[in-house]
Amino acid sequence: MTALITLWSIPSPSDGVWYLGPVPLRGYALAIILGIVAAIWIGERRWIARGGRAGDVSDLALWAVPFGLIGGRLYHVATDWQLYFGEDRNPITALYLWRGGLGVWGAIALGAIGVVVGAKVKGLKVLPVLDAMAPGVLVAQALGRWGNWFNQELYGRPTDLPWALEIDADHRPIEYVDVATFHPTFLYEFLWCLAGFAFVVWADRRFQLGHGRVVALYVMVYTLGRGWIEMLRIDDVQLIDVLGLRLNVWTSIVLFALAAAYFAFSARRDPGRESVVLQGVQGARDDPEPSAAE
Repeated sequence: MTALITLWSIPSPSDGVWYLGPVPLRGYALAIILGIVAAIWIGERRWIARGGRAGDVSDLALWAVPFGLIGGRLYHVATDWQLYFGEDRNPITALYLWRGGLGVWGAIALGAIGVVVGAKVKGLKVLPVLDAMAPGVLVAQALGRWGNWFNQELYGRPTDLPWALEIDADHRPIEYVDVATFHPTFLYEFLWCLAGFAFVVWADRRFQLGHGRVVALYVMVYTLGRGWIEMLRIDDVQLIDVLGLRLNVWTSIVLFALAAAYFAFSARRDPGRESVVLQGVQGARDDPEPSAAE
């Protein structure tokens, strides 16, 4: 089995930072940036296909990205506060995004608020633009997970499966210092998010989803996968003393239930897809053409 692991296991990068002179290029940051670019491109295509104006999603990203970064960092610091506060800790490190990274839930929540604020400023109808942008967020999350690979973090339990992830000794918890390979949860979430993107886009086209139901379906798909992937992870995260489940598992359960309830309620109240209404903005189309990204 050792020979099989050596031959087939996934290696981790020896270093996640490269330097152009004095300027550091971090693999984690590059993965996040690539994900943001992909989400904007996909959202733009989908928004235009629904009747929106070119450039609207790029403008909204100017609100969503900083809101999302702040929200992601706040969630991470709030749930792992012991890493930054207390004895022998330096609170200023809470501002170092490359240390510990971003919490997905906070990034999504505040990022969505950023979109809402930007849409109100631009006079755009909120639910259609959120529906247009939601599937691209799955692709952003998929690409962003490669940042965990660069950092050798947030992996799963030990395993000797052929696709096990090799982790260097200085990145392993003390109780697993003698174990070399673990579940590559970053890869599981990468594949799950891409499959979820394909499913949400298909469902949207097949059933002409509207009134925020694409967002609800996105939440259901992501949380369904995040729940079981989270159960594999061994990183130190807060627990809620109910059935011994991790905080992120309970977050997934609650959000899935809320999204499913909204989806059902919205389908009864407002069946079909609403037209895109751009209040006071010229150049909108009432008869959107289909798009490959929709």
